[in-house]
Formats: sequence, C-alpha cells, structure tokens
Amino acid sequence: MPKQNKVEHVFFDLDHTLWDFDKNSALTFDFIFKKHNVNTGLTDFLSHYEPINLKYWKLYRDEKVTKDDLRYNRLKETFDAMQYTINDDLINNLSNDYLNHLTSFNHVFDGTIELLDYLKNKYKLHIITNGFKEAQNNKLKGSKLDKYFVTVTSAEVAGVKKPNPKIFNYALDLANAGFENSIMIGDNYEADILGALDIGLDAICFNYHKAEIKPEIKVVNHLLDIKKYL
Repeated sequence: MPKQNKVEHVFFDLDHTLWDFDKNSALTFDFIFKKHNVNTGLTDFLSHYEPINLKYWKLYRDEKVTKDDLRYNRLKETFDAMQYTINDDLINNLSNDYLNHLTSFNHVFDGTIELLDYLKNKYKLHIITNGFKEAQNNKLKGSKLDKYFVTVTSAEVAGVKKPNPKIFNYALDLANAGFENSIMIGDNYEADILGALDIGLDAICFNYHKAEIKPEIKVVNHLLDIKKYL
C-alpha cells in the first residue's frame, strides 16, 4: 500500500478512535449506578443505551437536538426501553455524575501509544472532535495523550460539528495546514471519513466496528495498521 509521502499533518478523531469510549463509559456507568443505587444490570443497560446514545449523537451532529437534550434523553429513553422506573431528578443527577466521572477512566485502544510515538517525529498531529471541549481536554490529559497533539479543534470552538466542512476548514487553518498535505483518521464513516473526503481531505477509517466499508476507502482494523499508509 502506498505511503502518503506528501502528508505533513495528521488529524485524529478522539472518541472511538484513540480513546476507548465504550470501555470508559461502561466503567463510569458501573460506578455511578452503585453510587446512586440504580439496581439494573449493567450489560442489559448498555445493550439498550449504546444504540440510543449513537442515535442522539447523530441528532446532535445534525443540529436537531441540543447538548442538554442529548444528555437527558439518551438516559430517559434507555430506562423507558428497559421499563425501569426512575424519576427526572435522578436522571439529571446520573447525567451530571456521568460527565463528572467519565474522564476518571482513561483506557485507550490497543496500539494508540505505539502509533503516536511512531508518528510524532514524522508529522504534526492534531485532534478534530465533536465532543464537548472541557471533557475532551480532560480525556487527553487523563490519558496522557495531550503531549502528542499540536492543536485540538472541538465542535464547541468551531461552532459546527463533523461532517460540516466548516469544522475541517477551521482545524486546517488552526494547524496552518492544507488539504494537499493532510489526512484525517477516525472511526465514524459519516462524520470523519465522508466529512473529510467531501472537502478533498484524504482519510483513513479505523473500522473497529467491523462495518462494511466501500472498497475505495482506506480502512484499518487495528491502529498499528495505519503504519502501512504513513
């Protein structure tokens, strides 16, 4: 596979790409459920919550719900689907505690540190994330990934979310980078990959979801496979 020799800047998504969101989220729910005496099985909860959470993040990306809507409704809808009786005050307390404790757990995907150590002296590394600014900064610091990145662009700072072209343009300007010498790496086919490709920015999909991806898209199933391209 040809290496991208012209590349000088590598842009990464954070959640589900480097920072193991699913694992850290599960640990957080386990902690706050015990704290608030929520007596529901964690595995059962997560089986309902994860697709609902993805749905609300897509609505959030599409500007169809607010941040507050996302935080409350993803929990409310999950408990409703489980037919678990819970009041609004407890849902709001869980929502707040989830955000407060999420960055207490900082597992990263296998190969993350080795990959970043490999890339750091060859390229300038950057983050583009739809996550909330403060939480993302805490994740980067807590997982000790912050030292690798020159710039961090969040949707809150850019004012728009991936796949909106404005966030990619904002990140490129912040990094003093161009389409021709940059590449985007992320897990979300719509937000990260199509969002980048649609504006002429090359992209690599980290397909840990094992989704079916069009053959013309650069795909890796393990982060260290990115070395084939960079």
